[in-house]
Amino acid sequence: MSLQNVELKKEYRSFTDRIVKDFYTPLLKECTLYKRAVGFFSSSALVELALGISGLIENGGSIELIASPKLSAEDIAAIEDGLERKDKVIENCLLREIVNVEGKFAEERLNLLSNLIASGRMEIKIAITEKDNQIGMYHEKMGLLYDDENNIVAFTGSMNESANAFSHNYETIDVFTSWGADEERVLAKQAAFNALWNDYEPHIQVRRFHEVEKQIIERYCKGSPEHCGGKQLDGSGSDISVVSKVDGIYPRVPDSVNIREYQNEAISNWAMNDYRGIFDMATGTGKTFTALAAVANLFEHNENCLAVVIVCPYQHLVEQWKEEIEFFGMKPIVCYSASSQKNWRDRVKDAVRSFNMGVFNHFCIVTTNATFSTKFLQSQLTQLQGSTLLIVDEAHNFGAVKLSHLLLDNMQYRLALSATIERYGDEEGTEALFEYFGHKCIEYTLKEAIENDMLTPYYYYPVVVSLSEDELETYLDLTKQISAAVMKSPKKNGKRKLSLTAQMLLIQRARLVAAAIGKIAKLEEMIADHADENHILVYCGATTLKDADYVEGEPDSEDIRQIDAVSDLLGNKLGMRISHFTSNENAQEREIIKTEFADGKHLQALVAIRCLDEGVNIPSIESAYILASSTNPKEYIQRRGRVLRKYEGKQFARIYDFITLPIPFEQVDQYSDDVLEAVTSLAKREIARMVDFAAISENPSAVDALKNNMLEAYNVSIEQEGANDGEW
Repeated sequence: MSLQNVELKKEYRSFTDRIVKDFYTPLLKECTLYKRAVGFFSSSALVELALGISGLIENGGSIELIASPKLSAEDIAAIEDGLERKDKVIENCLLREIVNVEGKFAEERLNLLSNLIASGRMEIKIAITEKDNQIGMYHEKMGLLYDDENNIVAFTGSMNESANAFSHNYETIDVFTSWGADEERVLAKQAAFNALWNDYEPHIQVRRFHEVEKQIIERYCKGSPEHCGGKQLDGSGSDISVVSKVDGIYPRVPDSVNIREYQNEAISNWAMNDYRGIFDMATGTGKTFTALAAVANLFEHNENCLAVVIVCPYQHLVEQWKEEIEFFGMKPIVCYSASSQKNWRDRVKDAVRSFNMGVFNHFCIVTTNATFSTKFLQSQLTQLQGSTLLIVDEAHNFGAVKLSHLLLDNMQYRLALSATIERYGDEEGTEALFEYFGHKCIEYTLKEAIENDMLTPYYYYPVVVSLSEDELETYLDLTKQISAAVMKSPKKNGKRKLSLTAQMLLIQRARLVAAAIGKIAKLEEMIADHADENHILVYCGATTLKDADYVEGEPDSEDIRQIDAVSDLLGNKLGMRISHFTSNENAQEREIIKTEFADGKHLQALVAIRCLDEGVNIPSIESAYILASSTNPKEYIQRRGRVLRKYEGKQFARIYDFITLPIPFEQVDQYSDDVLEAVTSLAKREIARMVDFAAISENPSAVDALKNNMLEAYNVSIEQEGANDGEW
């Protein structure tokens, strides 16, 4: 798809050239954006250009039109004399043009126009000149056509967008291309249009009239113009082909996608549950594709009518979803603060209104948890009526009290996606998720995914580190404070509801464990023999080291972030080629880092924070050193799954899991029973994770001796592995 494929002349004249057939139609079929500034606009031009517009819309394209109102002398006098507000006069003038029409062809033209506006594929702005308090008409005529390779064709001339201009008037246009000698002229035309569109051209005011668009839709729209296909709308004897849906955009499974048996089973179970349920699927097993195939299934079941709202935790996940959504035939409205779709709020309003009116049979929104929670989006989505579907990715997050009340009751169909839908230590939140979404339609585990070659097999190596004496003392003090705070926390249904103080103390203690100073020395010992290897991830905690005396020659140095300590070790001491991978790197920088990491020539190792929790895909990871492990199954299962994603040439992965013991197990008998009671819960949780990781690894027996030593030292039976809800 390229504008350079079209053979163009430098000039077209209406009596000697077939301007629609030879110029407009072939260019519009190749382009994705059509910008047009004209004197006066007639909707009849849309049918004249229907072949080209169909191609434009099928390409995911859109139209931006600037036109001028037909102000009468009385209108101008009313504005200049201050008798009425200018905007109101212009609006009334435009509304006068929205009149009842007669004739089949005129009706179809206006139906097509209203559908394009309602679908967000066409936006009209009105321009008017004002200088020295004198009102004038905007009469410039130019156009710009863009393709997805950023080629541009610009044209100027006397032609308006009307059937008469195309076929009856004597009109001329001059043509310029960005890939030829006229590049500067094209860029000048582009700058001029953008200045108009964004309303910063001196003495010209350009704005959108939403009430006029609404009236056009209400007056002229009869539904999707699919019955127009192949009809001779202009009576000329030439076939006019119009896309079968408003914009040619609707959910469908691509021909190149093979939906697996277990995915089809999940969709079938979801359908049998009245299109409500949960896809509990391990990371890397195709939750996104399964969900989008489910959307296509429901769309067809509902006779091609469905509004889709997709919610996911982070902006970069929205962008990942956007690519997959488009692959499945839809054109999503991307909603979040930094979205590249600057007019997404207007598009949401138009889509909701048009869907409720029956003008538009489908639209798709993809947004973040944060934007979904805003008053704007909540108020818009609560207005939706009829066939509506809410999909929530990483749905376990919505078991939290702050998010659970935002789940909309008017969503007729519901789908939750998660690798770990059960919320650790939060039965109430888990129950709320099942109550809203329904039952599990599939439970596809990591073990099944590895056995079915969906994920990479792995070897598991626990790396034991103990707290220093100072760290142990702090740990014991925090544990004492936590116990006191828990006892003061209110009870609900017989269980303690942790107070904010208790929660903050638990976070503080978890960060202490994550930042155990012994991990840096142990990491050096483990990684020194692999310093010439590639595809290494070192996963750090968002925490600081309270004693930085590991830095040679700086025993009294200040606190240092764990990620900086690791970077110093790998980059400076071991001479490895490394890069940070954190929230400080933007999306573009992350993609560059991932590419350089994958090829192995520029980067050997990534030193990261949180990326495995945020859904970031770095499938080329082969060795993962997880310094900041978690005792929460939801977190460590997700982290493991992301390390196991398949990649060309990757036969297996290696996971080095830093197991943090409060006391070395060979020294446990040196401490009092009170101390042991305070630290045993951490030991049990670490043992539980180690056993879980090892169970489906390629070397499950490798942890047996260590596990037995730990169980014996801490006097924990095999049935006691893992802390219960009452142990802090």
